[in-house]
Amino acid sequence: MFSSERPILAIDFDGTIVENNYPSIGKPMLFAFETLKKLQKKGFILILWTYRSDERLEEAVGFCRKHGLEFYAVNKSYPEEEYADNISRKINADIFIDDRNIGGFPGWGEIYRELIGKDKELEELKNKKKGFFESIFKQL
Repeated sequence: MFSSERPILAIDFDGTIVENNYPSIGKPMLFAFETLKKLQKKGFILILWTYRSDERLEEAVGFCRKHGLEFYAVNKSYPEEEYADNISRKINADIFIDDRNIGGFPGWGEIYRELIGKDKELEELKNKKKGFFESIFKQL
């Protein structure tokens, strides 16, 4: 499914990480920062891929940093990449997360489920509850 062991995600800012209020910065989207930080812990490489540039881009990067999120690269495939006319502006990523996808932005919960599947912790909790209830009904 992915091109490497550590999948690369290119993530838009306005309308994806924050509500679209360009050129201002909107409120964080529900679970955006929590989900992105959890994906990083699971080995995903995050690239900020946004229309913003110059001062507006620095504001977005600073906003993410303030919320505990650092990106591997910003508007580049890798941190050392230098823009040149002979380099494609398309980011080398496995998955692009953007509010302008076909069907719109599904929300961070759905994105997490799509990328990770059922979280082991959640599955274990469900099994513990199931086991508890089964033991009660066996006693009756």
